Amino acid sequence: MQTYQLYIDGQFVNAQSGAWFDSDDPFLGKPWARIAAGSAVDVDRAVQAAHRAFTDGPWSKTTATARGRLLCRLGDLIARDARRLAEVEVRDNGKLFAEMFGQVSYIPQWYYYFGGLADKIQGDVIPLDKPGFFNFTRREPVGVVAIITPWNSPLLLATWKLAPALAAGCTVVVKPSEFTSASTLEFVGLLEEAGFPPGVVNVVTGAGAETGSALVDHPLVRKIAFTGSDTTGRVVNERAARSFKHVSLELGGKSPNIVFEDANQEEAVNGVVAGIFAATGQTCVAGSRLLLQESIYEPFVEKLLALASSARMGNPMDLQTQVGPVTTLAQYRKVLEYIEVAKAEGARLLMGGGPAQRPECGSGWFVEPTIFGDVDNRWRIAQEEVFGPVLSIIRFKDEEHAVALANDSQYGLGAGVWTADIGRAHRMAERIQSGIVWVNCYRAVSFLSPFGGYKHSGLGRENGIDSVREYLQVKSVWINTGAPTANPFVLR
Repeated sequence: MQTYQLYIDGQFVNAQSGAWFDSDDPFLGKPWARIAAGSAVDVDRAVQAAHRAFTDGPWSKTTATARGRLLCRLGDLIARDARRLAEVEVRDNGKLFAEMFGQVSYIPQWYYYFGGLADKIQGDVIPLDKPGFFNFTRREPVGVVAIITPWNSPLLLATWKLAPALAAGCTVVVKPSEFTSASTLEFVGLLEEAGFPPGVVNVVTGAGAETGSALVDHPLVRKIAFTGSDTTGRVVNERAARSFKHVSLELGGKSPNIVFEDANQEEAVNGVVAGIFAATGQTCVAGSRLLLQESIYEPFVEKLLALASSARMGNPMDLQTQVGPVTTLAQYRKVLEYIEVAKAEGARLLMGGGPAQRPECGSGWFVEPTIFGDVDNRWRIAQEEVFGPVLSIIRFKDEEHAVALANDSQYGLGAGVWTADIGRAHRMAERIQSGIVWVNCYRAVSFLSPFGGYKHSGLGRENGIDSVREYLQVKSVWINTGAPTANPFVLR
């Protein structure tokens, strides 16, 4: 099997304990790689290396323009190795090669964008109301950043954090999911070739309960950037608050995909399928709640079932495959449990509803694309994040009813609106409590556009100029240019 070590202070090294764990291939349902099992000791080694690089190493003296050039060079190397990196991701998380290759090929744009932004981070001169003083602000990096990523899109979601953090001048310790660590470790091998000094980026792999917790608690870590479930995100936020760390959290969702009677039904059907069955439903913005206007319920569902039932399952490396396996055995079991919960609640099963038994699925962790009709928005299947290929269809009467249903959720990450009425599109975009609203499209992202959620879907924003501010802190500098000494006992 392939073996992967930790990456600390510019070198690949074994875990201090010498321990390893296996990483499984979801399509084959068996291990394919051995990953170093880091511990709190290894976390400390990595954080200390990042702290030295930030305070005393070459990175602390690297100009913003030079940082930008390094980021752009890294983008070039990722573009060169996109196929290799995508193949590793598919082997590790089971997502489609077509999607992973597209993602990895797009990743360089983040490094180019933030590379160009690195020397545009500026402070301000403040026009004061007090004569005899000059006041300006500096935007400075927060310090060592802990990046904790999930198993569904390891490189893309790491990039959303890493590129702005490096542009801001921070140093980083990455803790990837223990289920999908390989692609991150393949990626960091490009850092030295790009010219990054040792210690600027480090990777510690291992169980979240040990390595993740040690990172969140480490006194030299000043910022946590986390993507994952709201349950774990809550714990991260609470622990980080003990030492007043900066935090950004990109968490889960139960996103409504809302189809009005005036929508282009063919386009909307495609958008609904893309929203829930692409990536096997394993995305935080999955459109897992289809809110469907009751006047078009029956004909739309008929079209939806026809398209969804034609989805090809099988080897994710095959370009003809459209639905791959669930990434982990635990998640596979969780998805199947939720399907049984929905049945018990009274949801009407329209399609799927269990493990995929197709020959082309082999021994992998496949769940049939599943659709439930006549779901009540109060049921668990409509309120809790399944993170799998399971769609709940909920009827609505009119625009007011659609808004009420859409917002009746603890989450608020993404939402889709399908309508030909431009006025309605604007009204819905304004009223839906969600960080992202797609109109007549779904699941589109860009390095230029902010990504993040309302309510339990997280804190802060990734992508675009807003994201670099998550890794900066503002310092106000006052200079006396001739103001006379005032009464020392009175605020000036």
